[in-house]
Amino acid sequence: MTMERPISEDELHAYVDGRLDAPRRLEVERYLGMQPLLSHRVAAYRAQREELQAALAPRAAEPIPPELNLSRMLEARLRRRHGWWQLAASVVLCLSLGGAAGWYVGAPARPDRTKLAMTLLQQQAMASHTVYAVDRRHPIEVTANESDHLKQWLSNRLQRSVAAPDLSTLGYRLLGGRLLATERGSASALFVYDDANGNRLSVLMRPMAPELAAGHTDSSQGAMRNCAWIDKGIGYAVVAVASDAMLDKVAAQISRQTDGPS
Repeated sequence: MTMERPISEDELHAYVDGRLDAPRRLEVERYLGMQPLLSHRVAAYRAQREELQAALAPRAAEPIPPELNLSRMLEARLRRRHGWWQLAASVVLCLSLGGAAGWYVGAPARPDRTKLAMTLLQQQAMASHTVYAVDRRHPIEVTANESDHLKQWLSNRLQRSVAAPDLSTLGYRLLGGRLLATERGSASALFVYDDANGNRLSVLMRPMAPELAAGHTDSSQGAMRNCAWIDKGIGYAVVAVASDAMLDKVAAQISRQTDGPS
């Protein structure tokens, strides 16, 4: 088959990145169908791209370092300048942002930070419940009898005030809590409860970037149900083998106690 124009190496990479228009993408796909070795190499490119995205995904949920915050950088620069320099700096900034916006529109879509943060929160909550909450002998490190120590210990490690929610009106008794590590090596907290029938429920709390926010979102994994949300720099996730309605009640009660959305 004769192609209208040769396919370059750059176009192969653009194909992997999803940046070709539909007609050219079809031409490349037909060509790859006739070139098994090249098709194998392109498949390796795609696999490498997906591995890099997966490896870098957790970083997207982290706060932007203060020294790289554009507003702070501009504010600091303008404080050192006066008069018409402020106007000049503003014009340059606007032009720079306009150029950056044009580049960004043409670039491949980046993963949504809030969605990535919610995914990490839900995955950690499910895994932690599976490992710890169902353990009948050692689900916690500090018991509910030491609630003051538990609150102080976890708040110090998470570097913000956290406390075990009171779920007694919903039939859940606090057993205690433990410290967990996130995939980034930072600290998070797990509180474990049970009801009159011995059914376990866990509440995970982990620090999040302060600009992130997400409403209550339900998910499931087998019989386990999960309700997660992000509010005021903390991600919350409730996990139990219970109905979505019950988890929504628990989540609403925790939100009220932490002065978050219900």
